[in-house]
Amino acid sequence: MLEVMQKHSLRDRVKEEELQIRFKTEPGQQAVQKRIKARFVTASDMIMQMGQAKKEKRYDSFIKQTVMAPLLLVIDEIGYFPMSKEDAHHFFQVISRRYERGSTIVTSNLVFSQWSGIFANDKVVTTAILDRLLHHSHVINILGDSYRLKEKKEDKTNGLDLYEFNPQKTKK
Repeated sequence: MLEVMQKHSLRDRVKEEELQIRFKTEPGQQAVQKRIKARFVTASDMIMQMGQAKKEKRYDSFIKQTVMAPLLLVIDEIGYFPMSKEDAHHFFQVISRRYERGSTIVTSNLVFSQWSGIFANDKVVTTAILDRLLHHSHVINILGDSYRLKEKKEDKTNGLDLYEFNPQKTKK
């Protein structure tokens, strides 16, 4: 899992150690606990909401209230679904508007070299997004199992091996 933390605007408002958000649970949880105005949204939900706002002619207010209002915006699951060219341009608007104005955390299971596939294979938009995301950021590359799988592996009560399918095997 890859997480990019862009901390530019929080630098003056929060101590450096408070920016070290732990991702054991929901990304951004510590920020919320420290009363930092934050918003968590999956990439697909955000794109869907932006498309709806555009149809309803309230795109600018959506950007102002949903994208720009929080000090910390957490966008989860980038790359889970590929975006259309129009959606990729909407996503660029989010990153571009927040660039150097708001802290942003994005999560993805894809390495940066695969991000063009997310954004309708548009290398120009992909480069522009990555350029803004990676400037002033910390990239955290998390290798291995997710915390969910680790917890499930450690939970011996189910008696099943997560990587081995054997419906006959049950705990006695």
